[in-house]
Amino acid sequence: MPEKIIILDFGSQYTQLIARRVRELNVYCEIHPYNKVPSLNADVKGVILSGSPHSVREEEAPEVDFQSIAANYPLLGVCYGAQLIAQKSGGNVMPSKIREYGRANLSFVNHDNNLLAAVSPNSQVWMSHGDTISEVPSNFEIIASTDSVKVAAFHVKGTNTYGIQFHPEVTHSTDGKHLLFNFLVGVCGCKQDWTPDSFIESTIEDLKTKIGDDKVILGLSGGVDSTVAAILLHKAIGTNLHCIFVDNGLLRKNEFEEVLESYKHMGLNVRGVDSKELFYTALKGLSDPELKRKAIGKVFIDVFDEASHTIENAKWLGQGTIYPDVIESVSVKGPSATIKSHHNVGGLPDYMKLGVVEPLNTLFKDEVRRVGHSLGIDPKILNRHPFPGPGLAIRILGEITKEKIATLQEADAIYMENLKNSGWYDKVWQAGAIFLPIQSVGVMGDERTYEHVIALRAVESLDGMTADWSHLPYDLLAKISNDIINKVKGVNRVVYDISSKPPATIEWE
Repeated sequence: MPEKIIILDFGSQYTQLIARRVRELNVYCEIHPYNKVPSLNADVKGVILSGSPHSVREEEAPEVDFQSIAANYPLLGVCYGAQLIAQKSGGNVMPSKIREYGRANLSFVNHDNNLLAAVSPNSQVWMSHGDTISEVPSNFEIIASTDSVKVAAFHVKGTNTYGIQFHPEVTHSTDGKHLLFNFLVGVCGCKQDWTPDSFIESTIEDLKTKIGDDKVILGLSGGVDSTVAAILLHKAIGTNLHCIFVDNGLLRKNEFEEVLESYKHMGLNVRGVDSKELFYTALKGLSDPELKRKAIGKVFIDVFDEASHTIENAKWLGQGTIYPDVIESVSVKGPSATIKSHHNVGGLPDYMKLGVVEPLNTLFKDEVRRVGHSLGIDPKILNRHPFPGPGLAIRILGEITKEKIATLQEADAIYMENLKNSGWYDKVWQAGAIFLPIQSVGVMGDERTYEHVIALRAVESLDGMTADWSHLPYDLLAKISNDIINKVKGVNRVVYDISSKPPATIEWE
């Protein structure tokens, strides 16, 4: 097992960014809810407590037994995590006179302290908190301050426990990554040896041990996640991997045929299965996005269950689940706060006698691409935009019909073609067209029309956890809109989505 850092999540919007920054320093880390602390062993080199939308002064404020952690591991509290350490150690946390949010500069830095070694004087940091540590216990030393925040950072004397009231993980904290380096390497002693090549080597060995001579069925989608998962499994178990590409009738135009063709030269054992009508039947009458996701997930399971009976001694179902899928499906405060369910997260029904193997469920999307590059996978596959597992079902708002699917496929194809021809496809992280459940008045020729609306979505991101809308050129948007309206029957209006994530999600459903 690689050495790792454990991040305990108290619900901060920045928790995933902490993980990103730690991994950028070639140190493996895992995020766990504060109320589901994993067993800590010799592989764990340190623990980070995240920020939180809550106040430590709330009656039922989330907390964790950090004292027992600090007794055995280096500990870094970030914002809420720092306030929790201070308050529970006998310090005092009070509401800030003015909410401290945004850029600030350190006016005092103790460069002799390991956490702040080589941090620039007057370093810019990012504040985001409504409470302030007003008093620390006598065994705490203040190691950084700003003009308005006396306890910007502290160290518990004689220990490896630290707290900071700013966010080192955001780019606005100019020395934030260096501070994390100081904690990971200087305090925790991490070796920084978690790389794509080391991941490939250890994963293949783990898969060989776990699977042995059993056979694995894996659902391919043509996207980067399932492809990289397939190649890793293929390198581990060879011809015992049986790949199935299901046509659920919700793919992009001509995608089923094009994807099967792209896999012919990769040495994979791939079979295409036409299951369109099964999915259409399951989706009939459904408008709620969660119900659509669950119906699609159930049919996928049924299809793979049937396929497993045609492959003798199939014991495992391989999936391209990645870390954001896992994070978004596990809530800090319970299932009521889950953003959305993922059809490949959460296990299999009892009647399906297959184990689940997910080689990528600890990786973010950009990490999957780096692993794929090290595996020598065709860049055309690696650079494909992410596409949701439920496909166009969650890009058609409301009930699904064959007519709506056909309309959206045509509009989406025009959109993708224009992005590729203009050179913008590779600049955008993810793009897609959305069929809206409204009609609008228009004029074509001398006639009044009352037809459908297509929304275009394009975002820039590293891993899908946060995203900003892509600033496509006006002339390109004008051409895409004109092409769709002129060439796709039943559409008379095109709009462009300029929402970021958060607060919006990338997909509309």
